[in-house]
Formats: sequence, C-alpha cells, structure tokens
Amino acid sequence: MDIKDSVILITGAATRVGRHVALFLAKKGANICFSYYLDSEPWQQTLRDIEQCNVAAMAHQTEIRSAASVRELVNATVEKFGRIDVLINNASVWLRAPFLEIKEEDWDTALDVNLKGPFLASQITAPYMLKRRGGVIINITDLSAFQVWAGYAHHAASKAGLVALTKSMALELSPHIRVNAIAPGTVLLPENAPPEKKQWAEEKSVLKRVGTPEDVARLVEFIIECDFATGAVYFVDGGRALV
Repeated sequence: MDIKDSVILITGAATRVGRHVALFLAKKGANICFSYYLDSEPWQQTLRDIEQCNVAAMAHQTEIRSAASVRELVNATVEKFGRIDVLINNASVWLRAPFLEIKEEDWDTALDVNLKGPFLASQITAPYMLKRRGGVIINITDLSAFQVWAGYAHHAASKAGLVALTKSMALELSPHIRVNAIAPGTVLLPENAPPEKKQWAEEKSVLKRVGTPEDVARLVEFIIECDFATGAVYFVDGGRALV
C-alpha cells in the first residue's frame, strides 16, 4: 500500500510516540485522523503541525474503552475522508504495582485501554476495509508481552493479549486486511527522566543506546508498504528482547 494520499487513523496520537508517527506519515503524504483522550492534551498543536504538512487532518476526542465513542471516531473519519486505509492502535496506559497490590479498577483500566480499545477500534474499522477489499492494522505492543517484569502483571497481560489478538485478526481478516504488531523498546524517555534511567536503558540495549520515535515510525512505514507482511510482531528495541 502506498502511504501517499492514504487515510490513516491513529489512536492516542496527541503526544509522545503517537504524535511522532502521525507527523512522520503526514510528511510522507498521508491524511491523518487521530484520537486523544483529555482536552488538556496538546492535540490542537499536533493537529496544526500535521496540517502544515499539506495534508488533510482531523482530531477527535475519544474514550477508547467505549464502543459508542470508538464508533463515533471511526464514523467521523469515514465521513470526512471517505475511507480508512490504515488503523494504528497506539492508545495505551502504563500502570505499575506489585502483583498483590494491583487494584481491581487498575486491572480493568489496563485491560480495557490496552486490549479492549484495540479490539473495538479494529472490529468497528474492519468492515469498512473489507468493503474496499484492502486495509492495514498495526497494533503497538511492547516487550512486557514477552519478558517478565516485576510490578507490571496487569500491563503485561494486556500487551500479551494484544499480541494474541494481532495473530487472530491476521488470520480471520485475511486476505484483504493485513494485521501486524510493533514491540518498541526504550525509544522516548520521559522529559523528567534522570540520567540513571537513560544509562539503564542504554545498558539493556544490545546496541548500547536509546532508540527514537522515528525508529518506530520507519517500521510503521515498512509494514504499511510491504504487502506480504501479516501476522507478525516486529521488535524495534535495540536487541533488548535478547537479554
């Protein structure tokens, strides 16, 4: 699939990696619709920055855990652009707590945002893609789906579920919709991260450095354009999954 002139829907792309991916694809000529959760997010600036790439753009406030809200997002995208060529399930939460201290509401939040959200967005978007006999879905998971990290049981469960969902959708939605996942390593540290955090991330990487959001964006570009890729999880982690 060509990125230029395509219509790409990205969830949770007002900030951080999602924003970088949206801008990267817009510079490649893609028309972008992205969702955001809170009005306090810098979604207006992100929207302006995308529009400066001379493509059509739209932002839509969405509660990714609600089927009705996700349906509004998808319908608004189709109403504006006429179609959806690519769906990137990027919206996510990152919760941490020792296993014995995980609250039921936090467990529900992790599973609802990180797994139910992509399920809803994909299930509601897929019929539009099937009608046009073509589409790409990319799920953003992470290394917790493959490694054991103390304090992240609920997060890991949600991301491991997303990997299984990716493979199931790739099988059931074929041959017209390709579904893949990306598992980034450390590609964007928090703004207030101490030097020790950066050093730790570098030591965990086989390449001995921290990645960038553009590393994720370039992998998104590859998956969209490689028409023989489906049902796979692509690591962009500097080799961290190896150690």
